[in-house]
Amino acid sequence: MKQLKVTDLKKHLMSKNQLELIKEILNLCKLFPEVKEYYTTKLMPDAEEQILLKYKKIIKNEFFSDRGFGKLRFSIINKAMRNFKKISNNPGHIAELLVACVEYGVEFTNTYGNIDERFYVRMAALYEDAAAYVIEKNLEETFQKRLGNLVDASNGIGSGFYEELVELYYTYFDDEAVGGAR
Repeated sequence: MKQLKVTDLKKHLMSKNQLELIKEILNLCKLFPEVKEYYTTKLMPDAEEQILLKYKKIIKNEFFSDRGFGKLRFSIINKAMRNFKKISNNPGHIAELLVACVEYGVEFTNTYGNIDERFYVRMAALYEDAAAYVIEKNLEETFQKRLGNLVDASNGIGSGFYEELVELYYTYFDDEAVGGAR
């Protein structure tokens, strides 16, 4: 399949007048919800909170479905996180989504019992992504305690998951907040 080159797209767009470009963007918003959400966050930043809630619900539904058990489709979880990261203007909202995802995973395993090792590897990777993002964006004041609480909540979970989270926590946060020290 032949790929569209940026130069070809640019040439196409430059051949359009302003009204045609507006129609093109409006059509994209109708066809692709993510494009509409992108423009919503640009034009109405206060609406981003509602979009965040939508993406949190998509992710939570993979762990705790409204109908029966969650399906744990990491492809859906990853897609939701990727899409939200593309449209969000707010690092705090992105961190919220990352931390909430790990919270859902820890709650899931504490509710239903031990899962397979692959699940814990993925959850530890998500925890590390969240911790790294929190540090990168200087959001420790908002999220460090929640990340520490996740370590405490994972105590007793199998496959070395708890130990992995302890190690990750201390890699990113240099304090005595985990292990009952709070």
